[in-house]
Amino acid sequence: MRIIHLLGIAGVEPHEQPAARLWAKRLEWPMLLVALWIPLQWYLEETQAIGPMLARIADWLIWLAFLVETALLSALVRNRREYLLRNWMNLAIIVGGLPVVWQYTPLIGLMRSLRLVLVIVLLARLSRTVRKLLSRHQLGTTLAVAFVTMVLSGIIVSRIDPSIGTVWDGMWWAWVTMATVGYGDVVPHSAAGRLFGSLLILFGVVLLSLLTANLAAFFIGGDVEKVEREEKETERLLKEVSARLERVERLLEERQNAQCVER
Repeated sequence: MRIIHLLGIAGVEPHEQPAARLWAKRLEWPMLLVALWIPLQWYLEETQAIGPMLARIADWLIWLAFLVETALLSALVRNRREYLLRNWMNLAIIVGGLPVVWQYTPLIGLMRSLRLVLVIVLLARLSRTVRKLLSRHQLGTTLAVAFVTMVLSGIIVSRIDPSIGTVWDGMWWAWVTMATVGYGDVVPHSAAGRLFGSLLILFGVVLLSLLTANLAAFFIGGDVEKVEREEKETERLLKEVSARLERVERLLEERQNAQCVER
């Protein structure tokens, strides 16, 4: 059994009915927007940017979106019991994330935190699609190298240059330096910091070129694949037409032979 089955986030299996797979794919991005709204709502509630009534409405809409997705896909799959067992996390979130339950439990903070599980579940469910996209032309590897370099450079420069006080400022400086933007709001003043910054600029130019090339190859590659699919479809149709013409010629030849025999 795969780890996604144990975690209850298997989603719709590839061997399921076409309608179930189609709706699972259609619901991916709407549910991703729901997942992205959850931490945003948490921030808005913490900063009191939205009132309790609006937060309660949002809670119900989030719960309803997850309920509709689970109910719809359960109705479309062949084996509902197997689908729900492999996606038991859906049921846990629906039951534990029911907003009306929060009114009667002393663990309201813990119960509300279950919504954050939605983010993990939905992102993990989309990981297959994301991995497929990032695997093209080493785009994922380039982004990973850029992220790791930004974090490490931010930590290093915050230690070697006193003018950059925090790691967060260091990472911000590393990001704008690698991107060759250079806002100038955070700059190193020591000789060691400037030397490190010059090396990071050179590395950023190379990395930015690789990232630009990979992104261009990614978008162009989609058009190339589309053209290849159209060519394969055209080739298939030509073969089918050629086979039909051969059958017609064979039938005509057999009919002519039959007429010659009768004569």
